[in-house]
Amino acid sequence: MAAPLVQITSRSPRLGSPLERKPPWLKVKAPGGPNYVALKQMMRGLKLHTVCEEAHCPNIGECWEHKAATFMILGDVCTRNCAYCAVAHGTPGPLDEEEPVRLADAVAQMELRHVVITSVDRDDLVNGGAEVFAACILEIRRRVPDTSIEVLIPDFKGNADALRLVIDAGPDILNHNLETIERLYRIARPGGRYARALELFRRARSIAPELLTKSGIICGLGEEWDELLIAMRDLRAQDADILTLGQYLRPSADYLPIARWYTPEEFAELKQLGLGMGFRHVEAGPLVRSSYHAWEQAASAAAAR
Repeated sequence: MAAPLVQITSRSPRLGSPLERKPPWLKVKAPGGPNYVALKQMMRGLKLHTVCEEAHCPNIGECWEHKAATFMILGDVCTRNCAYCAVAHGTPGPLDEEEPVRLADAVAQMELRHVVITSVDRDDLVNGGAEVFAACILEIRRRVPDTSIEVLIPDFKGNADALRLVIDAGPDILNHNLETIERLYRIARPGGRYARALELFRRARSIAPELLTKSGIICGLGEEWDELLIAMRDLRAQDADILTLGQYLRPSADYLPIARWYTPEEFAELKQLGLGMGFRHVEAGPLVRSSYHAWEQAASAAAAR
């Protein structure tokens, strides 16, 4: 389905020296409630990883207090080195064959109604770890059949067979983050390819026409406003259903500097523009991350069908 035309306006970002001081709307309460502590202990006991911790997500306190987490499978070492991501990179360890069972145990213990599963990139594996994604989906279906499942997958280096392995296992939502505009891919995401990310959505739609698809873009890496709208339209042109837009937060001085702070009002404008393009649901805000309020996103997109 082609996206309806939308007027693109010109707006220059405030570029220049790195912006180190966070604006007041990015202040969050430090995590530490009882559910947060209990969940952290459970993760360690089951030897599981969460992207909430590995990527230094600012919403970890809120989400974990609501017993919501994004599980990260295939280890905690990525084969790629994206210039905005805090997840460790290097040579991963061997696969853990019991991980799908332990993950299903955690979902059952937490009584989750919606679970998000993501992973590091595993370019060292033939199918990029797609078999493990599939095993996790099937094990959760066996243990807690009423829980909806969202998978946030890597691009599998464009491997169509790997993508089919995941889709055939029956997730409720297939998510792959575009992350940034085409011009910045070589700098911010050197292991990825902009066109390859869009192709993933075309293939997913051809394999499972009714499957909900989702993607996310990080704002503040150096994109122009016009370029951001073009990336949104590119995703919609592939019939992506759900879009998330959030502010880039620099993990440390080793990563790309923050080129721009987007205001809450600008995120509200982007949300309306995205809905005008035809997305079923748009989650946009300074603290929004791909899995933020994922359970609400899923319900909203399903209701919009």
